[in-house]
Order: sequence, then C-alpha cells, then structure tokens
Amino acid sequence: MQTSEIKNLDYLRNLTAQYFTALKPSNGKTEANVAQIKFANYYELGCTIKEMLKLCILAQDHNSHKISETNKAIDIALILEMVLEMFPLDEFEFLNEISEMLAADSNIISE
Repeated sequence: MQTSEIKNLDYLRNLTAQYFTALKPSNGKTEANVAQIKFANYYELGCTIKEMLKLCILAQDHNSHKISETNKAIDIALILEMVLEMFPLDEFEFLNEISEMLAADSNIISE
C-alpha cells in the first residue's frame, strides 16, 4: 500500500472509533447491533413505553372523534426526547468527514 492510503485507513479507523457510537455489536454470533437508550429508572422506562403505545393506538384509530381514557393525553415531549437520543448525529458527522476527505482526494487526483 502507498503511504497516503495507509494514512487514510488510519484516519478512517480513528474517525470510526470517535463517531460510530450509536450502535454497538451484539455479544452473540449474529450480525445484529445494539442501541442503548438511557432511562433514569424503571418508572421512566414504563412511562415511555406507555406513551409510545398510546401514540400507536392514536395512529391506528381512524375514529379519532372518540377520545377514550387510553389516548386522552400523550406526552409528545417524552417521545421526542427518546427519538432525539436515538438520532445518530455522530454517524452523520463521520459521513461528512469522509465526504470532505474524498472531495479533497478527488481534487488532488484531477490536478
């Protein structure tokens, strides 16, 4: 390998270690990955699951003019907080770094 290719591979390895944090490889023999969501306690986890279920019920309910006790109030902020925690911004930053690196390489090659 050429020296610049080796440097690029090392740079990509460093970027991967720094930015790919949303998914972790599972301990099993499958190729699955695990995403961790942090909760303060079991009660918060239970409330989040309950709110997600209520949101699903509302989405499936075509007769939304009937408001039952189950779907009276949904804590949208709680659901959006979880989605925000799951959003892989580090991975997008990593992809941006690769894009900039490849653009710089293509400029060098075209010159």
